[in-house]
Formats: sequence, structure tokens, C-alpha cells
Amino acid sequence: MDKKKGDKLSVSKVADTEALQLKINLYSDMLYKIAFLQLRNNQDAEDVVQETFYQFIKTNKVFESTEHEKAWLIKVTLNGCRKVWRSAWYRHTDVMPEKESALHSEENSESLMERDALQREQNKEVLEAVIGLPRKYREVIHLFYFQEMSIKEICLVTERKESTVTSQLTRGRELLRKNLKEEYQYG
Repeated sequence: MDKKKGDKLSVSKVADTEALQLKINLYSDMLYKIAFLQLRNNQDAEDVVQETFYQFIKTNKVFESTEHEKAWLIKVTLNGCRKVWRSAWYRHTDVMPEKESALHSEENSESLMERDALQREQNKEVLEAVIGLPRKYREVIHLFYFQEMSIKEICLVTERKESTVTSQLTRGRELLRKNLKEEYQYG
């Protein structure tokens, strides 16, 4: 009888491991992009994503829906980024953005053969412009446009008022427009 309980437990653990792997496969790219856009550093972004999944496993939380689960993971990722920003090392170190390597790795992950050179260059310029935004604008711009979250969802994830998110989106768009306009005039 003990053997059967042990068998059930091991089958359950295998199922849990497979379910976790599915979650990691589903969300890791999205969470990495969020973390990288915030931190501008591959290693820090990977660390934050790893910590996010550790928290996911540790809390063993049951979610109402996949949208709730996704929002929770994004929130934990953003909080992890904030934790990195507050660290003494980060405050006292000039962290150079790893724009070039990130842009090349993103281009490699999306089939380059299917895109023409002009489209890639425009995407690269837009991504550089987004990366160049101040954190508070970069965060809401990314969540709104890249993660396709509504303003209300962004409010829940970032714990900001709707008016704050709306004004940050507006100001972020204005800065992007200005930066891209300058790039095309002088570039």
C-alpha cells in the first residue's frame, strides 16, 4: 500500500514538472523581454526571470484564469527589476545597455529570411527608441504595445492609478515620436 502512495506521488511530481515546463515555455520569452527592456542587461534579465519562476514554484498559487496567472508573473518580474535597480551594485555601477546583442538575438530568434532589410532596420530603430525611454515610460509602453495589455491590466500589474498610466503612455508616446522624428531627420 505504501508503494502505491509512492507511485502516485512520483506520477504527480512528473505531471507537476511537465506542467511547470509548459508554463516556462509559455511565459519565459515574454518575461525575458520585459526584464531586458527594463534592465538593459542580458544576465540581469535572465536572473529576474529565473527568480520569477522560483517565486511561482514557491508560492504554488492557484490562479483564477490564465490572464490572472500572466498578470501575476509580469508583476513579479517588474518587482524583480525594481529590486535590481535598488541594489547597491546597480546604483553604483554604470550599466551599459546591451542593445546590439539584444537586437541581434531578437532578430535571430525571428526568422530573418522572412523579413526584408528595411523592416528589420525600422524595428531596430523603434526598439532602440523604446529602450532609450525613461523606465516609467518604457514599462507602460512595453506592457501596452508589446504585451497588448489594457490600461486597467497595466494598473493592476504596476499598482498605479489609471490616470498615471494614461499620462505615462501619452508622455512615452510623445518621447518616442520625438526621438524617432529626430532619428529620421538626422539619421
